[in-house]
Formats: sequence, structure tokens, C-alpha cells
Amino acid sequence: MVQIGKLDHVNLRTHQLKRLLDWYGRVLGMHPGRRPDIPVPGAWLYSDGHATIHVNEAAHVPRTDNPTLEHFSFQAKGLKAFLERLKREQEPYEAVHVPTVNLVQVNVFDPDGNHIHIDFGPEEASQIDAKEIGNFRDVGQR
Repeated sequence: MVQIGKLDHVNLRTHQLKRLLDWYGRVLGMHPGRRPDIPVPGAWLYSDGHATIHVNEAAHVPRTDNPTLEHFSFQAKGLKAFLERLKREQEPYEAVHVPTVNLVQVNVFDPDGNHIHIDFGPEEASQIDAKEIGNFRDVGQR
């Protein structure tokens, strides 16, 4: 019997490698690290010692308004520091409180339009005043 484990990594194609690598470094604190000798230009971006995002450079990447992969997500710690970084970098975001699982989900989009949400657990959600967050909504309230 096969048992599928936790997602290992996401592979992105881009025509603007330098810009994408800069964004992931500035905004998410992910930086290139060891990568096998692959005959395609690119980088592997690391989080917590793991090559989480593989980026391949391509001459042309078709854009679509209806992507089949809507988003990918990371669990994180340091909500307050992350929100301060987003504000300092003037990076658009939306923070959402999801009461059914008691987390704060911070939604961002990379330069290629990939939707990423960063999830912060209940211990951090309870330490932040919604008024401090900015661009905040609570999906438990109608």
C-alpha cells in the first residue's frame, strides 16, 4: 500500500528569475541554496533547511486568468514580524482570520502572480489585535 506524505516542494517556471528570487528573499526570507547540476537555469529556494521551491527559468511562460494551481501554503511563526516586513516592503497582502481552524492566513502574490498563503497558528493569532494587522478580515463574521 502506498502512503503519500507531506508535500515536498513546488516547481515554478518564470521568465524573470532574478526578480522572482529577489522577491522570495525579501518577502519570505527564502534564499537559493544547493541545487543539482540541471541543464536548465534556475534555483532552489530553501525554507527551514529544505529545498521547498524549485524555480526554472523559461523564455516564455504562458499566463492564464484561470490557473489550475490556485495557491500553495506555508506554516510559519513570527506573524507580527512578518506583517511588519510586508508593510516595510510595501508589499500588498490580505490577512484572514479563519476561526474554524483558529489561524491567521496572510495571502501574498509573487511577481509572477502565484498565490501563496502563510499560515500562523492560534498562539500567534491570539497575540495580534486585528486593528494592528491592516487589510484584515475575519471569515467567521458576516
